Amino acid sequence: VEACVKEVGVDLNTASPALLSYVAGITASLAQAIVDWREKHGAFRSRQQLLAVPRLGPRAFEQAAGFLRIPGADEPLDNTSVHPESYAKVNALASLLKVPVSPELSDRARGLDLAQLSGQLGLGQYTLSDILDALARPGRDPRDDLPQVELDQEILDIKDLKPGMVIRGVVRNVADFGAFVDLGLHQDGLVHVSELADRFVKDPLAVVRIGQAVTVRVLSVDLERKRIALSMKGLA
Repeated sequence: VEACVKEVGVDLNTASPALLSYVAGITASLAQAIVDWREKHGAFRSRQQLLAVPRLGPRAFEQAAGFLRIPGADEPLDNTSVHPESYAKVNALASLLKVPVSPELSDRARGLDLAQLSGQLGLGQYTLSDILDALARPGRDPRDDLPQVELDQEILDIKDLKPGMVIRGVVRNVADFGAFVDLGLHQDGLVHVSELADRFVKDPLAVVRIGQAVTVRVLSVDLERKRIALSMKGLA
């Protein structure tokens, strides 16, 4: 899960405490504090707001910020893998090329001598290349490149789910405690490791993989917490 978080990033406004705890610098107690702050004050509008979370100091912020995404943030870079410490460099690049911070900025820069450009900005060439990749596809989830599976078109909202329903989904994340399944909603459902198969499962990756199409049964739906419990038992 930690490797997946590093590659994909985590949506700061929808992630559960369990998922947030896999982010570098975020302990289980800090993860819960982040969710508590979110529930009290509403969605985060910027990464900088993390510093308002009790007990989350500069050190934790420095480690975690680059892995946390905020779709629709006031600062577009907050929905990329670019770390806040590099924002000034990105803005300097935008000023230099007279292009706003956008995918267009990446395209324009790619047409220039990156070695020379990185020297002008005081950045390593590999760092600049990573920044341009992030700008090219803001909010990109590499799992979106996986084959698409047709989901149930009648399930449009978490409120449409009822215990006992059998529906199709796609495995989006695999953790030691189970698998997160995309049902075509804003919130993924969780198949706990104990519900992955009719037999004992020690390692979820022995049963499912990211991108796999699966059939699941809805066990329960918590509308308040937006949590969906699923099972794959008896559906093989």
